[in-house]
Amino acid sequence: MVFSPFVRVPNRVSELDEVTEARNEARTAHEDLRRLRLEKFMEGFGHITLKLKEMYQMITLGGDAELELVDSLDPFSEGIVFSVRPPKKSWKNISNLSGGEKTLSSLALVFALHHYKPTPLYVMDEIDAALDFRNVSIVANYIKERTKNAQFIIISLRNNMFELADRLVGIYKTNNCTKSITIDPKAFSNKVAGSRNAGALTDRTNATERVETPPKITQPPAPEESYQPLD
Repeated sequence: MVFSPFVRVPNRVSELDEVTEARNEARTAHEDLRRLRLEKFMEGFGHITLKLKEMYQMITLGGDAELELVDSLDPFSEGIVFSVRPPKKSWKNISNLSGGEKTLSSLALVFALHHYKPTPLYVMDEIDAALDFRNVSIVANYIKERTKNAQFIIISLRNNMFELADRLVGIYKTNNCTKSITIDPKAFSNKVAGSRNAGALTDRTNATERVETPPKITQPPAPEESYQPLD
């Protein structure tokens, strides 16, 4: 008996057609996902770029910031360039900035990202270490007033930062043991203010009593009369 090698050719052709069709469907789905990723990325990139400008101008009181694509045709291949212009200075790459300028630029980007897609929790470790008093107050007030839809845990040694906190957690060491204490700044301030008001009221009451109470006048005793016996 002779077997022909071309007996199953029609079956192999149908298998090839099925595989080709599956490949084309997968390729189409892949291209759709790539296009959707690019559209979503460019939408978020534009929103974050505009918000970054606003945040950096607000924090630095007059600076400017810019996000630029290295390759606008394929933004995922080359990345993004982050440039800023501090007040009264020229444009610089973020890698060429000082410590305080890098901190402000990074915080502006974080706030812009938060505005676009909020994150419920942030942990920041001494973000104010390289900032002056004015910039610390600006950052602290922004976190306090305009990011109420998130929780911030900030490690800080600056009083104008932690004075605005909802809760203070102090870490200290006694007898080679680490301990912690939690304080409610509002309740503590109200308690201190109440104590001061009570003390001031007591001082005013005492002063009033001292003024209204007449002084006691002590008169000297009358001199004794001496009588001479009559002869």
